[in-house]
Amino acid sequence: MEELHTLGKLVIITGMSGAGKTIAVQSLEDLGYFCVDNLPPVLIPKFAELIEQSKGRIGKVALVIDLRGREFFTSLSESLSFIKENQSLKYEILFLDATDSVLVQRYKESRRKHPLAPAGAPLEGILQERKLLEELKGMATQSIDTSSIKPAELKEKIVARFTNHQKDGISINVISFGFKYGIPIDADLIFDVRFLPNPHYIEELRPNTGQNPDVYDYVMKWSETQEFLVKLVDMLQFLVPKYKKEGKSQIVVGIGCTGGKHRSVAIAEYLGKVMGNSETEIVRVSHRDSERDRVEVKK
Repeated sequence: MEELHTLGKLVIITGMSGAGKTIAVQSLEDLGYFCVDNLPPVLIPKFAELIEQSKGRIGKVALVIDLRGREFFTSLSESLSFIKENQSLKYEILFLDATDSVLVQRYKESRRKHPLAPAGAPLEGILQERKLLEELKGMATQSIDTSSIKPAELKEKIVARFTNHQKDGISINVISFGFKYGIPIDADLIFDVRFLPNPHYIEELRPNTGQNPDVYDYVMKWSETQEFLVKLVDMLQFLVPKYKKEGKSQIVVGIGCTGGKHRSVAIAEYLGKVMGNSETEIVRVSHRDSERDRVEVKK
């Protein structure tokens, strides 16, 4: 018989308006979560109390907190502190974000008004909202940048994360990127590998990515690469348990080079091989920009 999780699980969904909170709550609802949209933060402790009193009958709950209830929003940190100090319920904060330009485009396409700028331009409200949410984003146990992913991909990310039942587990998401296309806004750690020799200047290597064995071996053969990797892995092995201790369920490690095609991809692939030795660590590697030049050529 499946063990009842009497402590329950509470997920708080928040983030920028237009970043995908509706998709997130629908995804969790499909996973069997009891979902409440736009709950005033002052009611969170009472809701947590009801979860505990249910003795497992209400095991998984997701609450959407956003600036539609901005008059109550300032009480959120106090409510969360109260839960941590007075109740055994564990909670996670899922923060959804996107770049300003993407959010503006989404508002234009939907023809909706931003809740903080009903009579003004969407960007005005977005900038105001980002400032108000700055502290909350720092409290998040998981942050997802939805700028360049489709709704179906967002749902896959959420399903993958919240169907992971490993106790006290942590996901390490390693993402390679190109600085010329911008830094991933959901990254917890950023490492710049543009100091390494660049395969772009080797004609036979240029068309391939860092996943190609020849490109990978080229990046790895240098003494500065090997020295950097020793220091990088040592730092991550030190930091990951600290993040886990603070309650984070995911950390995003960004590895960047100029175009995100060769050096950053190779280093990210290496980290995918050597990290995650613990049974409670899951390592995922993705390459945001490795195929971008080919897509742009097709256009």
